[in-house]
Amino acid sequence: MEVTKDKHPVEEMTNDPVVIDQVKRLIHIAPLEKLLNVARAHSLWPFGFGLACCAIEGLMAANMPRFDLSRFGYEVMRGSPRQADVMLVCGTVTHKAAPFVVRLYEQMSEPKWVIAMGSCAISGGPFVDSYHVVPGVDKLIPVDAYIPGCPPRPEAVIDGWLMVKEKIMNPKVVSKVRG
Repeated sequence: MEVTKDKHPVEEMTNDPVVIDQVKRLIHIAPLEKLLNVARAHSLWPFGFGLACCAIEGLMAANMPRFDLSRFGYEVMRGSPRQADVMLVCGTVTHKAAPFVVRLYEQMSEPKWVIAMGSCAISGGPFVDSYHVVPGVDKLIPVDAYIPGCPPRPEAVIDGWLMVKEKIMNPKVVSKVRG
């Protein structure tokens, strides 16, 4: 069934102009993948993986009443990667913790997204010259949004969430497989 701007499938079923106008007003036909992306974008389940101070400073401050991350529906952090679809990496990732980060990422079901939060997760922060610090979590797993700051401001955390939401609703076609 082909849908054009001028012709709606209900016009083939009836000639009643009232019914046609009401159906055109109430029923919008869209591709299934677009509808699924809208549903995914509005029901993100975060998995908070706090490794250092960013987890407390940036994430907990964004959940407090002044900024209220819960108005977007992101307040309930999941306790298991199998229940989550967004992984928040907050803080310094060491070489000792790197296998755990990768394992938790791999345990998440598809589709999944990653937010790197804070200077340490993005680039190693002030500890980047140390022998035991991974210079950015993007060396281990693909990152979808970066939230800069040490610690990041709650406004930046909310903006990072909205960037992921926008990325889910308007995906770019990529030929390379993630991971």
